[in-house]
Amino acid sequence: MAWSLFWIVLGTLALAGWSRRRFRPGSGRSDGPALDDDAIRRIVEEGVIRADGEEPLDLEEIEEEERRFWEEDWEETEEW
Repeated sequence: MAWSLFWIVLGTLALAGWSRRRFRPGSGRSDGPALDDDAIRRIVEEGVIRADGEEPLDLEEIEEEERRFWEEDWEETEEW
């Protein structure tokens, strides 16, 4: 009984420490460009998001890939 209580408490503390470190604001982890107030105003005014260094999407290429995707014959099964 005492050992199971010990392991439960230890596991709970480990999980709390991990989640605290993972979700701490300002931990230096960045998944993309930061959005500040100026960027949000620009998005609202222009209706688009632009990040430095990104090329604009080629809409014709996207349409062509989508057309090819939907023309696929999905009834056939591939043999492995």
